[in-house]
Amino acid sequence: MQKNAISRSLHDVGLSAWFGGTLANAVALNRAASAAGSDRDTGKVTNAGWNAWTPVNAAAIGAHLVGSVGQLLGNRGRLTTQQGVGTMSIIKTAVTAAALGVTAYSRVAGKKVAEYDDVPAASGTEPTAVTPPDAAKAQKQLKALQWAIPALTGVLVVVSAYAGEQQRPQSVLSGVTDRLKIGG
Repeated sequence: MQKNAISRSLHDVGLSAWFGGTLANAVALNRAASAAGSDRDTGKVTNAGWNAWTPVNAAAIGAHLVGSVGQLLGNRGRLTTQQGVGTMSIIKTAVTAAALGVTAYSRVAGKKVAEYDDVPAASGTEPTAVTPPDAAKAQKQLKALQWAIPALTGVLVVVSAYAGEQQRPQSVLSGVTDRLKIGG
């Protein structure tokens, strides 16, 4: 039982940081950087903020994944015996894979912008007329990606809450009996 609690904690804390950090940066950092004073300072502040977030985000994602695997192993019996658990796990895995893919792609785009320490920018995701073309293209991609990550991880929060409800004794009992009715 203690392993399940540790797995759940890693899963939840990691997911919370992944969701909350990317949402905060999209809402606040990218916009607030434009108040830095000059276009070059805007780029410098944005790069500094996102570069500081990257290792924390990586740790959060790692914690979430370790916790997810631990939960999957701890609940493997329910996958086959409780109706709905397998489908929920497949959905959760697919959304996690999508969130990981978007996060990785966002990091690649972010690195293109970060190659220019003080890239001229109007905000964290908006280039100026003098922003180098490859950085400007990456910023335009980041403008959409900054919302895709919190959207996907937000879906994971909802699916995880649903998964938690499936673990209530009454849900387990009805899920198992429903599975037996279908199989029998």
